[in-house]
Amino acid sequence: MKITILDDYQNAVEKLECFKMLKGLDVTVLNHTEKDNSKLAVLLKDSEILVLIRERTEINEDLLSRLPNLKLISQTGKKSNHLDVDACTKYKIAVAEGIGSPIAPSELTWALIMNTVRQIPQAIQGMKEGKWQINIGSTIKGKTIGIWGYGKIGQQIAKYAAVFGADVLVWGSENSRNQAVLDGFKKADSKALFFAESDVVTLHLRLNESTFEIVKKSDLKVMKSTAVLINTARAELIEKGALLESLKEGNPGFAGVDVYEDEPIYDANFELLQLPNVVCTPHIGYVEQNGYELYFEKAFENVMNFINNNPTNIANPEVL
Repeated sequence: MKITILDDYQNAVEKLECFKMLKGLDVTVLNHTEKDNSKLAVLLKDSEILVLIRERTEINEDLLSRLPNLKLISQTGKKSNHLDVDACTKYKIAVAEGIGSPIAPSELTWALIMNTVRQIPQAIQGMKEGKWQINIGSTIKGKTIGIWGYGKIGQQIAKYAAVFGADVLVWGSENSRNQAVLDGFKKADSKALFFAESDVVTLHLRLNESTFEIVKKSDLKVMKSTAVLINTARAELIEKGALLESLKEGNPGFAGVDVYEDEPIYDANFELLQLPNVVCTPHIGYVEQNGYELYFEKAFENVMNFINNNPTNIANPEVL
């Protein structure tokens, strides 16, 4: 079967140890994202199996209708809103789910918190420009780290915060807040108090219909002028344009961002990149060597099992 792997920005996949699982097979790796379905369909016209790198390309009905040879989509990590499973089922395309890990995104989140609060990138840039000690950052100890979404990543961030001597304040579902209390942390009495009392707000929600633009500009407006907003989850959790406007107005005072509404971003003049109070990373929360081996080993295992007529982890088994 002809296998195509999409969106390998870093030319990393073929260097993975687990890539050997596909040895001898007809594999093409595409290194650039193509957003035009007509052009993408030409690139994929002979593909029978697609391997997706997380959510880098949207797989919708319009694209699927142009790919008559496609039989399997193997997802690295879990399926999400980028993949129309109903349309896959309609066209009798199996969708295989992978596994994920909270470790890499949790560490990236904490790195963004540290860099944003201490203003490390700005100090580094100052040195590159021949300047010395251009700013004064702050420490984590004694601050309130507000966590919205107390799943695997949120729980890991709470542990990091505790080690650094910070207080943890959790907002989210009632079950999440109650679990946080059982774990020895505080729960917010309301969303307004959560945003007003937190020195750092970090978002760890899944994106779905109920969470789309769940963070409003009115929420950001009540944050302290010294506070930080961290988003390593999904850009669409925040009301469109609200973060940029709020940062310009000074509440919150800083942000660390790893996710964007339209990725990838190649424009050096992208507005968030121009703000001195923002630290931006190029959606690298899950992009890490051990994580890649984990994600792709399972994705390739699902591919091989499908080829060998033993499909595994199929999200829409009715197509089999």
